[in-house]
Amino acid sequence: MAELRAIGLIRDVPDFPQAGILFKDITPVLQDPDAFDEVMDRMVEAARRVNPTSVVAIESRGFLFGAPMALRLGLPFALVRKLGKLPCSRVSEEYALEYGTNTVEMHRDALKPGDRAVIVDDLLATGGTALATAQLVERLDATVAGFTFLIGLTALSGRHALRGYDVSVLIDF
Repeated sequence: MAELRAIGLIRDVPDFPQAGILFKDITPVLQDPDAFDEVMDRMVEAARRVNPTSVVAIESRGFLFGAPMALRLGLPFALVRKLGKLPCSRVSEEYALEYGTNTVEMHRDALKPGDRAVIVDDLLATGGTALATAQLVERLDATVAGFTFLIGLTALSGRHALRGYDVSVLIDF
């Protein structure tokens, strides 16, 4: 498979959001319609391989890939948001960060029992948010069909956190 055009567009932003972090900025990919389309083609292809019945995207950049993926696949789209951002009855999952914890939520009616969800986000780092999202999906009696990410940061071992799940990453750094 040919190298993705997006690889050359992702820019490094040192010391963002804090000192010592090298942020991978995807906005140049989104600004290039051909590169964005190519990324979407590859992410949709990866999702098709796991036969999902729904697309679940993680706030916030995951929405940028999850919504068009759901449309292209003709599947329902479900949101996973940070604590307190969803208005209706929801399930919550707390997960560990390097210092402290965070919580993600999903509407209770976002998935039906037996659904096969592909979980989408822009970046796989430590895997904490992705694993918490998988736990939300499973608490709703659905199955995690797989994960699809644009970027994987291999040094942070996110794939290890998601062992046992099907994980697709388009670009590793």
